[in-house]
Amino acid sequence: MKTLLKLEQLAILIMAFLLTLYLGYQWWLFFALLLLPDISMLGYIVNNKIGAFLYNLFHHQGVALFLIAFGYLLLDPKISLAGVILWGHSAMDRLFGYGLKYNKGFKYTHLGEIGSERKSEN
Repeated sequence: MKTLLKLEQLAILIMAFLLTLYLGYQWWLFFALLLLPDISMLGYIVNNKIGAFLYNLFHHQGVALFLIAFGYLLLDPKISLAGVILWGHSAMDRLFGYGLKYNKGFKYTHLGEIGSERKSEN
């Protein structure tokens, strides 16, 4: 199951890249902006609760899809691009095992604890 879920996230990452091209942007822009959502980690400077909230807001695939659709409805490709970047970034993170955060701390995610040895569930 773990492999299947990773393949799903890889497909989303590829689709986000293709949507960037569909919106008329240069191919390199997707990769230039892909790590930008990680700026949300600065919330952890305040505390775990603010950090988790901001991180989850910038890494929630529902928020990303909303922005894509909102930009489409407003005929504003920049808003759609912001959603595409969030969608692709969150897929990339999940592909590498980084999930949405719990208030307990940065390493506690819905996919398990980051950095801990986990049993493979392939």
